[in-house]
Amino acid sequence: MATVNTAWDHVSSNIFKTYLIMFFFSIFTFGVVYILALSLGFGEADMVGVIGFALIFIGISNFISWFFSDKIVLSVSGAKPVSLDSNRGLYRTVENLCIAAGLPLPKIYTIEDSAPNAFATGRDPKHGVICFTTGILSKLNKQELEGVTAHELSHIGNRDTLMMSVVSVLVGTIALLADWYMRSMWFGRGDNNRNNNSGMLMVFGIIAAILAPVIASLIQLAVSRRREFLADASGVLLTRFPQGLANALKKISSDKEPLEVANRGTAHLYIVNPLKGNQALDGFAKLFSTHPPIQDRIKALQEMEGTV
Repeated sequence: MATVNTAWDHVSSNIFKTYLIMFFFSIFTFGVVYILALSLGFGEADMVGVIGFALIFIGISNFISWFFSDKIVLSVSGAKPVSLDSNRGLYRTVENLCIAAGLPLPKIYTIEDSAPNAFATGRDPKHGVICFTTGILSKLNKQELEGVTAHELSHIGNRDTLMMSVVSVLVGTIALLADWYMRSMWFGRGDNNRNNNSGMLMVFGIIAAILAPVIASLIQLAVSRRREFLADASGVLLTRFPQGLANALKKISSDKEPLEVANRGTAHLYIVNPLKGNQALDGFAKLFSTHPPIQDRIKALQEMEGTV
């Protein structure tokens, strides 16, 4: 007998997988730091200082980005605020789903662009922002727009901006230390590491410094894709209609018009990659995408049919 996966099963599975990735990412981060510090002859006390400095430096820069992320992306996108009077239908759609989700009403914005897409941002639910292009408002029907809105509200409720900020801190720490290591290895490293193993340790250190930033970036992309799956499943729990979001994803991904205001720095925020690359990714190409392949997302949504 085939196992039926409910929306709750998908939510639980994606939460578990996200935190499992984060657990191994944390171990990986400290493993890389340990190898780099050891190959340079640092003692345990020195390693703690190096790790602390890197975490503080990257943490501060990412905190500033996290705190002002909504203002930055809205400004870059040329978004305009929406009120009850300016767009009653959209306002009520967001408001009703917020009540169902138990979330405060986010600020609502629109982008004047015929390419259909939407995104959410904000450092916490009290400072949430949800933004729609005028194209998505004109090209989706009511049920499809509700599916998209529920997906974006789920990003806010799941605190995905905070999650990705934490991931960025770890990625930034690895990149900073790897760069620092490659620069430091050309200078005197003291006598602590001048022993029979120093040559081998140096080789391990160089390999770690080269590969670790790439691996860390791949893990960051994996977390991003997993949070998209989670937002899909969480959104279905709000609308109770998986087909609405599935149909919306089909329409958005099949629309060939690129979103003019999008760029590589903001593309990960949108419900579908706005740069209109190849959405039918498979195999190795999946590892380098911020979004899961559309066909995989639609398949997961179809599995929830009749279970909510």
